[in-house]
Amino acid sequence: MAVVFRHFLKSPLPSLSFSSSSLCLLSSFSSPSPRPQIFASSLPASSPMDNTPRKFMDFPFVTAPHRNLMIDLVSTVENRLQSQLKPCTLPPDVQYYYNQSGTSQGSLHIRSGHSSSQVDFILGSWLHCELPTGGALNITSLSAYVNASTDAPHFLIELIQSSPTSLILILDLTPRKDLVLYPEYLQTFYENTRLDSLRQTLEKLPEVRPYYSSALYIRCITSPTSIMIRVNTDGAEPGRMEEIVKHHVDPVAKEALGIWLDQCACGQRNVDEAEKAYLEKRDGLIKSKTIEIDIGSSFPRLFGPDIANRIIGVMREAYEG
Repeated sequence: MAVVFRHFLKSPLPSLSFSSSSLCLLSSFSSPSPRPQIFASSLPASSPMDNTPRKFMDFPFVTAPHRNLMIDLVSTVENRLQSQLKPCTLPPDVQYYYNQSGTSQGSLHIRSGHSSSQVDFILGSWLHCELPTGGALNITSLSAYVNASTDAPHFLIELIQSSPTSLILILDLTPRKDLVLYPEYLQTFYENTRLDSLRQTLEKLPEVRPYYSSALYIRCITSPTSIMIRVNTDGAEPGRMEEIVKHHVDPVAKEALGIWLDQCACGQRNVDEAEKAYLEKRDGLIKSKTIEIDIGSSFPRLFGPDIANRIIGVMREAYEG
C-alpha cells in the first residue's frame, strides 16, 4: 500500500506512498493518544463507530477538489477497463475498517483483471490517521498493475496531506525494465509521451518544491520522469491549496493516467517466455517488499493485530495473484 509512515514523527515530511510506498511514516506509533482536533473541511458526515459503512469513493476526509480528482481517476480507470475487470468482492470489514478509538480509519478497493486481460489488478485506498502530535494524516492512492503478458509500466498516484497547507504528490508510470539496457523502453514510455513536461509544469508553481524520499529503495524503482513534489501554502491566501489541486494537480494527473491507459493498459507489446519470467520475478519482489516494509510494520500499530492481519492477508492475495 504505502511507504509513507516510517519517519513521520521524526520529521515533518513523509517518505512515500500508500499504494506501493506510504505506510512507513507512522511506524513510530506506540500507543493511541487522546483524539486531537482535525481540520474542519475534512470532517466526515458520521462517526466511524456508527453502523453505516463508508464507501471507498466517498473519500470523506479530504477537500472537495482532492475528492473530485480521486473520484474522476478511479471512475476513468474503471470505465475504460470495465470489460477487463472483475467486480470488487472484498468483504465489508476490508472495504472499510477502523481501530477501536476511531483515530485510524481506512478503505480498500481491489478489482482483479480477467485472465484474458493485460491488467493484473487495480488497487485504490484512503487512509486517515489522527496524529499524537495533533492534526491528521490523510493518504489517498490509486495503483494499476499490468501482468507479465506485457512489459509496460504500472501506474501510481498518491496524495499525502498532513495539514491543510501541506501536500505531497507522488505520480509515476513505474518502469519494469532497466532503462539503460532497454533504450527503446525509455523512448516509448517516457520520452515520446513527454511525461517530463508534466513534472516541469507543476514545478513552475512558487509553492512547489521537489520531494525526495528518504527511502533509497523507493528512489530506485521510480522512473526518471516521476513527479515527487511537496506543495506548501503557508502564508498564502485561504483556499490556495484547493486551487492548486483543482487547476494544476488535477489536469496533470488526468493526462498521466490517459497516457498509461493508452500506451500501457491498452497498448500491445510482444513479450517472450524469458521476459515473462523476468517480469514475474521483478514484480513479485517489489510487491513482497511493499508488504514487508510498508504495511507489515505500520498496520499492526495503527489498527491492532486482528485488523492488520485481515487487511495484509487480502493484499497478499491480490499481490501474489
